[in-house]
Amino acid sequence: MSRERLLPFHRFEGFVDEKSSFHSIHVRVVQLWSDSWNFYKKAVQMGRKDPRKIVFAIKSGVALSLVSLFIFWKYPLPDVSQFSIWAILTVVVMFEFSIGATFIKGFNRGLGTFCAGMLAFLFAELALLAGEGEKVVIVISFFMIGSIASYLKLYPTMAPYEYGFRVFVLTYCILMVAGNRTREYTAAILTRLVLIAVGACICFIINISIYPIWSGDDLHSLVVNNFNDLATSLEGCVNGYLKYVDYERTPTRFSTQASEDQLYYKSVIESAVREKTLLGFAVWEPPHGRYKKLPWTTYVKVSTAVRHCAYTVMALHGCILSEIQAPPEKRQVFRSQLQSVSAEGARVLRQLGEKIEKMEKIGTSENILKQVHEAGEQLQKKIDQRSFLLVNSGNWEIGNRTKELDYLDDIQIEREQQHDSVHLGFKSLSETSIYVPSSLTFVQRLANKDLKTKPQALRKHVPWPSWISFEGVGLIKEDEVKTYQSASALSLATFASLLIEFVARLQNVVDCFEELSEEAGFADPDVVLLEERGFGFWTKLCNCCFRFKG
Repeated sequence: MSRERLLPFHRFEGFVDEKSSFHSIHVRVVQLWSDSWNFYKKAVQMGRKDPRKIVFAIKSGVALSLVSLFIFWKYPLPDVSQFSIWAILTVVVMFEFSIGATFIKGFNRGLGTFCAGMLAFLFAELALLAGEGEKVVIVISFFMIGSIASYLKLYPTMAPYEYGFRVFVLTYCILMVAGNRTREYTAAILTRLVLIAVGACICFIINISIYPIWSGDDLHSLVVNNFNDLATSLEGCVNGYLKYVDYERTPTRFSTQASEDQLYYKSVIESAVREKTLLGFAVWEPPHGRYKKLPWTTYVKVSTAVRHCAYTVMALHGCILSEIQAPPEKRQVFRSQLQSVSAEGARVLRQLGEKIEKMEKIGTSENILKQVHEAGEQLQKKIDQRSFLLVNSGNWEIGNRTKELDYLDDIQIEREQQHDSVHLGFKSLSETSIYVPSSLTFVQRLANKDLKTKPQALRKHVPWPSWISFEGVGLIKEDEVKTYQSASALSLATFASLLIEFVARLQNVVDCFEELSEEAGFADPDVVLLEERGFGFWTKLCNCCFRFKG
């Protein structure tokens, strides 16, 4: 084909390439606009969710605006405008979201700057006295300061002051460089130290005087939320266990097929890092508002006790998604007792969270754990009475297997009469929701089924122990069926025992709460109630006088 005939094809291909390039540019522009719009909506949503962030941004702008006035400083110290960047940098690096964070940043910067200034002044004088050896003194001082500071900041207890070490090294180097250039070490050091101090003062004044944000408030709210979240998760796990919800046998079922109210315990467990951070800021804050006494470490101790209970709730949630499950008929036997324990346990958690929120003690005549202990005792008695349901009693040397069968048959008849709508079905290939009274009965039920085709429907690798397992051409492994029956019964005992363990751990939470209420000076509800009824100070004084006369 000649060159003239190929020319239209080349033009067509060029047109197609140009069109595709325009299309790709259009797609990128649309995507960029969509991402920008989504970013804008999320930024607005963040401000609406926590208006304090908007206030913090405004305060930061106000502080920078004030410190920028040093740029226009002329008299009486003309050098102020030249070195005003030091005050501006101090505001930029020190101004933090909370008061405690600003204080600890200010302490680090202040201490690092002061030490750097003193050492810079010392080595500057040595450098001037050295004469021709001035350069050698400056280089050696840089080596010593950099090496010692870099080594000390690696010490474990110096981790909170890592920022101070960086400020120390940076400030020393800049002061020495500036002094060497102007040959006026003293003036350069004093001017920069004063401007840094002015910038720090502006940070403190603006951050404290305009809508102060306290880390102690955030720590207080976090502890209260932990109580409420754990209570919600406890009720969700128990209700989910009794509902016997189906799930697919997939590795992601632990995160994708669990209901939201069952997963609140995760926020309690994951709050440890945030508590440590807030504690580090809160200890630097002065007494404020209703926080006259500041036992922030005891707040963290209370939250740690709550987290200890959260681990039990996490284990309860693991029972819901475990491979071996108890039949629903057996779960319904303990339904009322399980729900009673979860309801009372959640009530105790919410009540303690409410008292922390109000900063109120437990009444002297109030036994907050009485009802949950009674519920736990009732559950334990039920387990003792129906213990034959939690083990494979067929292998007992002394026992009556027919008692279990008769009891479960009565439960099944009662549920059918009441038209209970509990959903039954497969929860995984390793379990079934249909109760199998015995392996012999189970084999008889499968006698009329085509066992030759059944193994083909099963997976190639059947989990162990399985509720039904085949060997060869349709021969059922009766031993493995018995193994599953025993394990499934014990799974219910595990769930119940974990719930009783949760009740026992609540005592630690109450003890930590009482310690916190004493150290923080929580209000006594009995005294508040008397004052609300009119029995104030003068009434008590008159009563004491009358008693004395009597």
